[in-house]
Amino acid sequence: FFFSSRRRHTRSLCDWSSDVCSSDLPYPYPMSAANPIDALFDNSLRAAQQPAWPDKTALDNAISTLRSLPPLVFAGECDNLKARVADAAAGRAFWLQGGDCAETFAAATADSIRNRIKTILQMAAVLQYGASLPVIKVGRMAGQFAKPRSNDLEVRGDISLPAYRGDAVNDLEFTAEARIPNPDRLVRVYNTSSATLNLVRAFTQGGFADLRLVHEWNKGFVKDSQIGTRYEAMANEIGRALDFMRSAGVNPEEFKTVDFFASHEALILEYEKALTRIDSRTGLPYDVSAHFVWIGERTRQLDGAHIDFAKKIRNPIGVKLGPKTTPEDALTLINELNPDREPGRLTFITRMGAGKIRELLPPLVNAVTKSGAEVLWVCDPMHGNTYEAPSGYKTRRFDDVLDEVKGFFEVHQKLGTHPGGIHIELTGDDVTECVGGGAEISHEDLATRYETACDPRLNHTQSLELAFLVAEMLRDRR
Repeated sequence: FFFSSRRRHTRSLCDWSSDVCSSDLPYPYPMSAANPIDALFDNSLRAAQQPAWPDKTALDNAISTLRSLPPLVFAGECDNLKARVADAAAGRAFWLQGGDCAETFAAATADSIRNRIKTILQMAAVLQYGASLPVIKVGRMAGQFAKPRSNDLEVRGDISLPAYRGDAVNDLEFTAEARIPNPDRLVRVYNTSSATLNLVRAFTQGGFADLRLVHEWNKGFVKDSQIGTRYEAMANEIGRALDFMRSAGVNPEEFKTVDFFASHEALILEYEKALTRIDSRTGLPYDVSAHFVWIGERTRQLDGAHIDFAKKIRNPIGVKLGPKTTPEDALTLINELNPDREPGRLTFITRMGAGKIRELLPPLVNAVTKSGAEVLWVCDPMHGNTYEAPSGYKTRRFDDVLDEVKGFFEVHQKLGTHPGGIHIELTGDDVTECVGGGAEISHEDLATRYETACDPRLNHTQSLELAFLVAEMLRDRR
């Protein structure tokens, strides 16, 4: 399951409201004291957004199975990513995180995974070439199978059923049987994530990600007259530069593979705790379900089980900060999650909304800067800009997404801090879920190909368009 191209270590990867769901349950079942992991966590704390598992025996069996399985990622890889995060926080790199809002088992196909990877590779090439900064490539994949909900129940007409909480918990089909939380799905999450990571490793280490194939990454995608032409022009320039280097006898191995890291929201605590392991090198605990995990806006209660979990693992971690976040909240999170001020440990992912970021972000950045703490600031321009179209589809305006990123850059420019990255919900497919962009998708177009199981995603063309615009902002800062 390695997909880091520089193995410098020893072997030993939807929330658009800040309301807390009413199913905030204590961590439901005590675990065996024979497992050293059990003593790490305070199971008496309340855990927001947890499923109401109906079958304790089935849950215990699923947890037991997960505990017996090999790690999906290795602690040393997590440490490597932490070092990259530290570089980005210091202004020496840029963080690009992208993928589905909620992965599904049905969509975990080779074509779908390849297209998402190609889209992220293309965005990274645009950003790195345009800004002359290393780009940290992080997939919102291989574990993003759960989603928080505003309500426990979904009502259609006279029928009320448990809400869909992602394929990790229940099924999207609106039937009573499909909506029953089934802990066997947690084991399927592991198996699907394992298969996904295997494909990611093959794509990123087996020649597919070779920078000399930058043209090939665009094949199979719908060619937009503006963005496609612009990408091909950039690819030609990269190709000429590589040809020049090759003619001079320079052909670095770094051009042939890429480092690609896995991430997801640490939401279902049974899954995350069951995949926590003690690293044989250091004796420290790591969540080996992903290289990077984040705590969502709805689950970051300081006295809650999710923050307790994040405190105990040694992965690089993120926390979503919404419009209700105060400077005191941010400073308390730093003290709780990174009291030793370890470089690269903590990322703040802001999701304020395009109309609020210029007002609400500066007090947070100022407070953190004055405290002397160093965090990676990342912009999530998706979740604060969701609305319901007249047709009933949940959507986002591309212009709002772009405006929030612009506001993010403007704030950091004014304060003299580094806009460290972007966190994007995207797909490599030609979907019609977000309106606007170069293709000018309208509200009427949404029904054409609206495929998300959760929130609307940027399609391939919109993702590339955003990358070019962000590259220009980064270049203007240098």
